[in-house]
Amino acid sequence: MSNIIELFGKGVASEQDWASVVAGQQCPFLGKRCYKVRKSNPEISIGTCSVMYGRDPSPVLICPTRLLERNQIFIDCIHLLTTHDVGNELHVVSEVGIPGGNVDFFLVSVRDGKVRDFVGIELQTLDTTGTVWPERQRAIIELGLHPADDAAESNRPFGMNWKMTAKTILVQMHHKVTTFEHVNKKLVLVVQDKLLNYMKTEFKFDHLHDPALIGDAMHLHAYSFAKREDQTFGMSLASRLSTDADGIGQCLGLQAEAKIELEAIVSVLESKIGPSTRLQLL
Repeated sequence: MSNIIELFGKGVASEQDWASVVAGQQCPFLGKRCYKVRKSNPEISIGTCSVMYGRDPSPVLICPTRLLERNQIFIDCIHLLTTHDVGNELHVVSEVGIPGGNVDFFLVSVRDGKVRDFVGIELQTLDTTGTVWPERQRAIIELGLHPADDAAESNRPFGMNWKMTAKTILVQMHHKVTTFEHVNKKLVLVVQDKLLNYMKTEFKFDHLHDPALIGDAMHLHAYSFAKREDQTFGMSLASRLSTDADGIGQCLGLQAEAKIELEAIVSVLESKIGPSTRLQLL
C-alpha cells in the first residue's frame, strides 16, 4: 500500500474524480497548478502534500503550501497586529525580501492605502530525502489510474530530513527575527506539531514562553493534522510558543552573552585604532 496520504490537497481515501484531479494538477490552497514538479519532466506536478512515514500512525506534512488550508494560519496571527484597528483592511502579501532573507508571507493591516501594522509569517514542513515519486505512482495505481511509467515497481525509498530541516529553519529565524525586533514587529514560524516536538528534543526549548507572550518578537504556531469523518484531513492549532532573537540563539546553542562580549571587544578595539596602530608593509 502506498504511503501517500494526500494528492493535490485531497485525501487518497476520499471519494473524488481522481482522473480529473490528477490531470488538472491543481493545488486547492494556491488556486493554481501545483509547483512541485518532476525535475526530469517539469510538465508533471507531483502533488504530494502529506505522507505516512516509519511507524508513526499519523501523517507528516511535506509541503508548506498545505499549511494554507482555510487561511487559518493568517487568522491565528491577527492578535499580533498590535496597532491594527477596527475598519482597517487585512492583506496577505507573499515573498517579501528583508535583511536576513525572504519572508514567505506578511499579514498587513491597511488603512486608506497605508500600512498601519504587519506580521511576518514563515512556513516550514519536513524536507524529504530520496524521491517520493515511486510512492506517488503506487498511489495512482491504487486510485484506479494507469501511470505512464513503471516507477511504481521501484524500491527506491524516501526519507525525512528531520535534523537539517529543524536546524536550517531555526538558523533562518535567528537571522530574520533580529530585523523584526529592530522595527518592533512580530515574526511567526508555522509548523506541524510533529516538527515542533522534534525541535524540543534536539534543541534547547525550555526557556521559550508557553503559552506565548504577545510582547515577544518571535512566535511559533504548531498545528496538528488529523483525519476527519469524510476521510479528508484537516489542521487545528495545537500550541503557541514565543521568544526573542536571543532565545532562538539559545535554541541553537548560541549564547546571548557572546554577542555582548563581541560588542564590548569591538568597542575597545575601535577606541584604540588610529594612525599609530596602522600596519605598515615594509
